[in-house]
Amino acid sequence: MLANKFYTRQNYYRVFIFCLLSFYLFSPAHAQQRKSTFTARLINIESVVKDPFRYNLSLYNGSGHTQIYALQTQAPDGWMALFRTDGSQVAALKLDSGKTQDIATEIMASPFAKPGKYTIPVTAISSTDTLRLELEAVVKGSYGLELTTPTGRLSDDITEGSSRQLRLTAKNTGTLPLDNLELSAQSPTQWSASFALPKIERLDPGQSQDIEVKLSVPDKTIAGDYMTTFTAKNNYTSANATFRMTVKTSLLSGWIGILVILLALGMVYYLIRKYGRR
Repeated sequence: MLANKFYTRQNYYRVFIFCLLSFYLFSPAHAQQRKSTFTARLINIESVVKDPFRYNLSLYNGSGHTQIYALQTQAPDGWMALFRTDGSQVAALKLDSGKTQDIATEIMASPFAKPGKYTIPVTAISSTDTLRLELEAVVKGSYGLELTTPTGRLSDDITEGSSRQLRLTAKNTGTLPLDNLELSAQSPTQWSASFALPKIERLDPGQSQDIEVKLSVPDKTIAGDYMTTFTAKNNYTSANATFRMTVKTSLLSGWIGILVILLALGMVYYLIRKYGRR
């Protein structure tokens, strides 16, 4: 009999302890003891210099009370970063206890960033905690080429039957070197364009090279505006520059034309004088 009472009392104790543990484990107070976290769905993203690196971050407040988090990045010199929540750009946010906030992050690389992997620390700082996350931006190499003139002017005058020496500038605007750039020109019929060097062997990123080209206009070209398109290209990229050339009649041709007109008028006058009397 005593044994049964002892066994029953022991079961009561077990049930009581089980209830206490269940209440503790599943109570809101215990749930809030989860640590604050700062995570990213993807931490390593590849892109070219011209395109932004986009990350989706998630910030959880497990501190037990409302916090204001300041968002900061330590990007390399010349890089830019911004944070967006609910479509608005922010530098800090207010987050209730036990809540999670999604944060969209855009990082723009410097235009002069070399290909390679860059580590970018991102932090969310509150009054009681500093959450740190390291993102990785892998800059891929890109090809880019610009063809223009040293002054940026793409027009000039020329007299029919003459030649003009032009100077173009090819610039590597990408992050990878350009090899074997071929130069060509598409000009009006019977015009000719000859390059001092028909090919650029190598152009490193950020480097420029001047190009001398001789443009010749045939005789008896009608006065007006004419377009010539210059091209620099290799197997990976190309660039064009359209040059407008205004053709003018030569002074000698003008005088010859006037002389022809005067002779014609004189001939008409002579014929009228000679045969008009009969």
